[in-house]
Amino acid sequence: MNNKLSIIIAATVVVIIGIIVAVVVSGGGETDPGPEPDRSSGFNSISDGAASLTETDAASMLENAVGKVKITSKAPSKAAISFDEIDAAVELPPIDNAYPVVVEPSRKDIVIEVWTSPEKGGTGVESWMRDMAEEFNNADQSVNGRSVGVRLRSISSGTQLDYIIPSVAVPDAISPSASLWADMLQSEGIRTECINPRIVGNVAGVLISNSTMDTLAETYGKADIKAIVSATEAGTITAGYTNPFASTSGLNFLAATLYNYDSTNPLSETAVNGFNAFQYNVPFVAFNTMQMRDAAERNTFTSMILEYQTYYNTPDLKNNYEFIPYGVRHDNPLYTIGNLNEERKDAVKLFNDYCMTDKAQQAAASYGFNQLDDYVSDMPATDGKTWIQIQKLWKKQKNAAKPIAAVFVLDTSGSMAGEPLKLLKNSLTNSLRYINSDNYIGVISYGTDVNVDLSIAQFDINHQSYFQGAVDGLMANGTTATYSAVAKAVQMLNEFMETNADVQPMIFLLSDGQSNGKASYDSISPALKYYQIPVYTIGYNESIPELETIAELNEAACINATTDDVIYKLKNLFNANL
Repeated sequence: MNNKLSIIIAATVVVIIGIIVAVVVSGGGETDPGPEPDRSSGFNSISDGAASLTETDAASMLENAVGKVKITSKAPSKAAISFDEIDAAVELPPIDNAYPVVVEPSRKDIVIEVWTSPEKGGTGVESWMRDMAEEFNNADQSVNGRSVGVRLRSISSGTQLDYIIPSVAVPDAISPSASLWADMLQSEGIRTECINPRIVGNVAGVLISNSTMDTLAETYGKADIKAIVSATEAGTITAGYTNPFASTSGLNFLAATLYNYDSTNPLSETAVNGFNAFQYNVPFVAFNTMQMRDAAERNTFTSMILEYQTYYNTPDLKNNYEFIPYGVRHDNPLYTIGNLNEERKDAVKLFNDYCMTDKAQQAAASYGFNQLDDYVSDMPATDGKTWIQIQKLWKKQKNAAKPIAAVFVLDTSGSMAGEPLKLLKNSLTNSLRYINSDNYIGVISYGTDVNVDLSIAQFDINHQSYFQGAVDGLMANGTTATYSAVAKAVQMLNEFMETNADVQPMIFLLSDGQSNGKASYDSISPALKYYQIPVYTIGYNESIPELETIAELNEAACINATTDDVIYKLKNLFNANL
């Protein structure tokens, strides 16, 4: 990995704060903060013995793990910090590596490149447009006597914009999940032309259990998006949604929430105040809807936000959840991008016509599209500039009501010497610009023993300077006391929350591999499960199963820092929470 890539990765490491799957959970977990939360409820599994633990048992496990090593509290030192902006275009991975072509025509005179959202550019029941492109390429289509083919990439709607706006990569046409993304492109000065406002129909919705449906209807008169928002604010259910910078469902849900508080202006003070009250009871924000689908398949959550096409194709969901539609329709429009010549534009239109044949639309219906044609959105028309302002409002306000308290646990064992530690330090240095100053940050480093490099405090300009000083002072040596270090981080967070209960605690473990310290995963996992503090992990090694295990314990996630697209992944995950 070259130095330039190391610096860029640096810009986004803390992004991991947002990986947790977005859900709307009824009746599980806690909604009201307090000094003595009931941490023993809501577990997905009790195989690790966590359900039978007492507070004393859990605290004893942590103390035992911490007691196996020497703990040193270092005197903090300041260092200069920089907030020079990083070109967003540079952070994007090469498109051929991160989003390879899924359909490539052969020996065609005219090849048009089309980007489609993943629910129709994947495999199985999510392969409709992929199937259409392959069939089209085999059907001897032509314009002006010249053969035409389609090159197809599967890219989430928000990511399409990230490539197109800075001209990093520009296709001939796009088919995002909803028209709102094209509206945003237009507001950024990108020329688009709508070829078809609906190529296949779809709708976003909230999935809730039958019992929750009945409760909402009884309490609010009707189980709809307004009832869900009201119940979330009241703390009777816990709502969540996907990252509105990448996910159509997430941005749509965010807008529906804001309009719920002010039906004429989603950016008004009334809407913002209402959103803050709502957001207070939102613990998780997911990277995308696919992540939520995977969580549903693991039976982790009782309800979630999803598109109807996915709901339609998942029998367990249809059997156990009701679907409540919300927001604008997801009708998968088709747009040309930029100043295409007439021949290329005609080629895009030819592909559109192929997708609109009776045979193609019947195939779409069999894949779960075109199912809720009677749903009409009651959301006011929203222009591209407003959609962008909604995103910016969310980024600013999402942690206003309940900030994050995070401890970074940094592996400085001997195996991290050289490039891994350099990459880790660069990552943390550049991550400063992305951490909201309202959050609370602490730092632990570890090798054979454990150092408390920085106590948890508000991440203001003064604490940022101490954070940089702690990073600059990192040195690699010793063995790998991972679990003693994690146990110490949990203790720090618990102590901090005794006087700062209204925060979301998180741990970020950056390591290159397996622990070889005295404390083990088994010795602390019941306590980790008891306290329900998620441990997000970044692995500086391609083989990181141990890091995956600890991340999965409390529904966090493990990021492989050696993948080509890690820069962009981490940036988007950062947008989800921190």
